[in-house]
Amino acid sequence: MKKKWIVLIILVVLVLIGYSSIKGTYNTMVQQDEGIGAAWAQVENQYQRRSDLIPNLVNTVKGYADFEQETLTGVIEARAKATSVNVDPSNLTPDAIANFEQAQQGLSGALSRLLVSVERYPDLKASQQFQQLQVQLEGTENRIAVERRNFNEQVRGYNTYIRSFPKNLYANMFGFDQKGYFESTAGAETAPEVSFD
Repeated sequence: MKKKWIVLIILVVLVLIGYSSIKGTYNTMVQQDEGIGAAWAQVENQYQRRSDLIPNLVNTVKGYADFEQETLTGVIEARAKATSVNVDPSNLTPDAIANFEQAQQGLSGALSRLLVSVERYPDLKASQQFQQLQVQLEGTENRIAVERRNFNEQVRGYNTYIRSFPKNLYANMFGFDQKGYFESTAGAETAPEVSFD
């Protein structure tokens, strides 16, 4: 009779330890997953801020009658495409992030072409309103870079956690999948050449 009680007590202790381990691991995965969702929201906020500045920039540039219409149209179309690509924080797969980033890179390229075109218009370049918008865009680009870095750090911590043994067993059991990263764009490893001819 005494042996049965000892075995029962050992089983109860093992069950409690197992429960505590699973509960702690599960809750940590949930917290880290939520942290990634919050970091993603900050990334989207900064991209939205950039998108909100573009109509003011386009309207400022439109005031110069001989400005290239094709360049303005390219910016407007790129903005529409970038704002149409939305990623659900619960589905942050590498493909979803790549699609989002591709649309944002299209907008970045269109903005770069616009800013290069402005160089041919000294009056526009000297405009106080244009200068303020340009400073705001530069600040927003910096904020985007910071939020992308923060997001990648959150994802790295989460992915490392769910891939570690024995947490990977719990992650598979509860459906916690790896999240995707923002990756640098092709050619980012090579510094651009600047020429003042």
